[in-house]
Amino acid sequence: MSLRDLPKLELHLHLEGAAPPSLIRGMAKEKSVDISRVFCEDGSYDFRDFVHFLSVYEAATSVLKSPEDYARLMTAVLEESASHGVIYTEFFVSPDFCGGSDVTAWREYLHAMEEAATRAEAQLGIASRGIVTCIRHFGPDKAKPTALCAAETAGGWITGFGMGGDESVGHQGDYAYSFDMAREAGLRLTTHAGEWGGPTSVREALDDLKVERLGHGVQVIQDLALVDRLIEEDIVLEVCPGSNIVLGVYPKWDRHPIQALRERGVKVTVSTDDPPFFHTTMTREYEQLARVFGWRASDFHEISQTALDAAFCDADTKARLADKLKDHPQ
Repeated sequence: MSLRDLPKLELHLHLEGAAPPSLIRGMAKEKSVDISRVFCEDGSYDFRDFVHFLSVYEAATSVLKSPEDYARLMTAVLEESASHGVIYTEFFVSPDFCGGSDVTAWREYLHAMEEAATRAEAQLGIASRGIVTCIRHFGPDKAKPTALCAAETAGGWITGFGMGGDESVGHQGDYAYSFDMAREAGLRLTTHAGEWGGPTSVREALDDLKVERLGHGVQVIQDLALVDRLIEEDIVLEVCPGSNIVLGVYPKWDRHPIQALRERGVKVTVSTDDPPFFHTTMTREYEQLARVFGWRASDFHEISQTALDAAFCDADTKARLADKLKDHPQ
């Protein structure tokens, strides 16, 4: 069994966070911008902890100045994902970084990204969708124009709304206005919770934002009654094990709760989050899950099916993806 060749679906991927370091360094050179401080000597991204990671992420993103830059980024990331067997991916995309959450500017960025995504699907066979994402540590007021951008461009490639950023800032419910706006526009909802904020952040996400998926969510394992609630309410977790290990949420792979959650009946999926930052790929995530937990082809097929069922895309796209999953032995 070639884990690299297995068809994969990824539901938790930050577009800027997936930028190859070489692409960002090249763009910085083109624009005469010095961001050398964000790189290690070997050319990889350099950060100390989660908060520093966020600042490095935003510094690297600062060289992405135009819709054309984002089209180049989209193409590079989809090429890399497709090389690891990914047949469908959902991107977190932030109007905050694409025209300052101005709807007119956002439309131009979105058009460039969507064109690149369409070309990649035609040439590489990888489908994708976008989840407009507000940035939690930018505050609730900044989230509102981001939600308006999402609502004004809902449908087609933009199918979801979510929130990323620093979970220590405020509460999930502080952003309820923005999530309500997105919901009314017909967008599907997810939010980062239970990566750093413990079970409390998961409970707030369910109670106050009424999301159907959770980004990470793994710290819910600390509250088994809440774990049972996830099962009862059919909440799907976008689990990013490699990210959790590198950032120190868990000390090593065999301490990660993905297997325990799955065994209890929680629906889990596997994603890379910000892969070049964490020196991972979807292939590497699969390899580690096979090595540490003994996952086999049937296990990977099951999580791919879970991801397909939870994907924020239309029925026709799901049917095409289901056919690709059927082509591989379990």
